[in-house]
Amino acid sequence: MLRPHRRHALWVAFLLHRISGLGLAIFLPVHFLVLGLALEDSETMDRLLLWSDSVLVKLAEFGLVFLLAVHLFGGLRLLALEFLPWSNRQKTFAALALAGSFLLACLFLIRAV
Repeated sequence: MLRPHRRHALWVAFLLHRISGLGLAIFLPVHFLVLGLALEDSETMDRLLLWSDSVLVKLAEFGLVFLLAVHLFGGLRLLALEFLPWSNRQKTFAALALAGSFLLACLFLIRAV
């Protein structure tokens, strides 16, 4: 059973911000490893470019852009909490941040496919 504070929309926004940060933290070392491998050998680079054109990678990139946008808008939401006076519209701003993140990720996916 969820505790009452965990049913609040802003707690969900906090959780999404934390999860997106963890996802990005996991992605970055893998990304640097792949870039390093690609720089060492042009054949490896060609294989990675061929692999990156697959549908599964495009969907993963959609997820990455979504995580990045969620983290960006979540950070802006936190700045608003710190520096702006409290209002009940904070939940609306959190929902708009999530919707904006999804829109950005969908636009990226449409351009990638």
